[in-house]
Amino acid sequence: MTVWTGVLSWVLVILVVVGVIPVAAGLYQFLLIPFHAIRNHYPEAAPYFPRVAVVVPAWNEGAVVGASIDRLVRLQYPPDRLRVYVVDDASTDDTPQVVLERAARYPGRVFHLRRDQGGQGKAHTLNHGLSILLAGTWVEAVLIMDADVIYQPDSLRKMTRHLSDPRVGAVTAFIREGGVDPGYLTRFIGYEYVAAQAAARRAQNVLGVLACLAGGAQLHSRENLEAIGGRIDTTTLAEDTVSTILTQLNGRRVVFEPYAVVLAEEPEGIGALWKQRLRWGRGNVQVTRRFSGLWFRPWKHRGLGGFSFGIIWFSVLLLPFAMVLSSVGLIGLHFLDNDLATSIFEELWFLALCTYLFITAMTVQLDPTTGRRSWREAIAFPGIISLLVMVTAFSPELLTRTVPGLFGLRMEPIGEDAITLFLYAWLSLCMPAAWLAKRAEATKLGKVLSPALLYLVGYGPLLCAITVDSYIKEIRGAAQVWDKTEKVGKVMA
Repeated sequence: MTVWTGVLSWVLVILVVVGVIPVAAGLYQFLLIPFHAIRNHYPEAAPYFPRVAVVVPAWNEGAVVGASIDRLVRLQYPPDRLRVYVVDDASTDDTPQVVLERAARYPGRVFHLRRDQGGQGKAHTLNHGLSILLAGTWVEAVLIMDADVIYQPDSLRKMTRHLSDPRVGAVTAFIREGGVDPGYLTRFIGYEYVAAQAAARRAQNVLGVLACLAGGAQLHSRENLEAIGGRIDTTTLAEDTVSTILTQLNGRRVVFEPYAVVLAEEPEGIGALWKQRLRWGRGNVQVTRRFSGLWFRPWKHRGLGGFSFGIIWFSVLLLPFAMVLSSVGLIGLHFLDNDLATSIFEELWFLALCTYLFITAMTVQLDPTTGRRSWREAIAFPGIISLLVMVTAFSPELLTRTVPGLFGLRMEPIGEDAITLFLYAWLSLCMPAAWLAKRAEATKLGKVLSPALLYLVGYGPLLCAITVDSYIKEIRGAAQVWDKTEKVGKVMA
């Protein structure tokens, strides 16, 4: 082996190791979750009932906003300390009539604020309401929510107890997928929400820093809102994340309350999900750029600038890059040093399989209700093909010799090479395959086949494909449109 060959081998090994970082970050985050039992904010929390103004941005939400209001006024919270303000973003459906009817039904508790010129997006709509509310003195805390979500009766009082600590600026709840008779995609989303919120945000509570307040459940103290400017950011597509970061940069804590549960209706089709998550992905790219001077600089903020939080943040944001680099490294090593490539491949996927099993078991037990509804999706989250690739870490000859042998076949060397290269490349190929599932859904045959395709390819790779699309849209400077997800009122009471 020449010096240059040795150097190239090390470079390729480093590329593969880059792909391990997101896996290790995910494992690290989930290993923190048990510590939430002893490291949390509950010792500093106490019963506390500030005057809360609920701000509900609404554009053509007539199908869902009425039920949301009904349940808000029936929350286990002092009636004289809770008011609901629906900010109507120049709706063209029956939203104004629905809200005005509720205002008459609940006098002094429900209010309709109308924007004459709408279409600027959620943040502008919220700011219209906040400018009116903060001009008065009644409001002591503001709950920002979406028009379709349903708060469980005890959720708000579980959130406000954290505001009894003046060091806390904002609190968020657990958004759970709550559709009646959920389809395959909403079951995937339900499992994802447990992993990304009930699990990951517990770990962030342990670290003392939160990545994002849930858009449909943001409780801010008045002091905190005024400290971050008295308005919601309108320069990005991730206004909730910006508010979260600004709150913490100003020295106030942000707390996740896992026992405050909010039910939400989620997209039922891949196309609708893609549109929603593309907005989220672009928002995260914009936030990363906006706070570029913060990452991995603990002297600017011990939590947000810390190494742990930076690894967690970028392991999600840059996961598609890591997957591609790992594939490149493995394929390069295959041609340069096949034995080394095989060894690294087996170790990489063995770690991935162990992490997958641990994360899945931890996630399902955190929310048994969702676990019972989405156990198939929990198993298939990385995709059936990826699970098969993981199994080859335990049985390297499974596809090249064992399976062909069951049929009395013998794989030729060229065939073994082709299968090996496919296994190495799958980390990258799964993303365009997920994109094909989206494209297929738009066809008549695809509507039948796309669920099977997604189970094969995986919901995780679909999210990675959307992240790649968000990079592309940002690089191209595509129009920043706040496309709301259509809701029809399928949330369980």
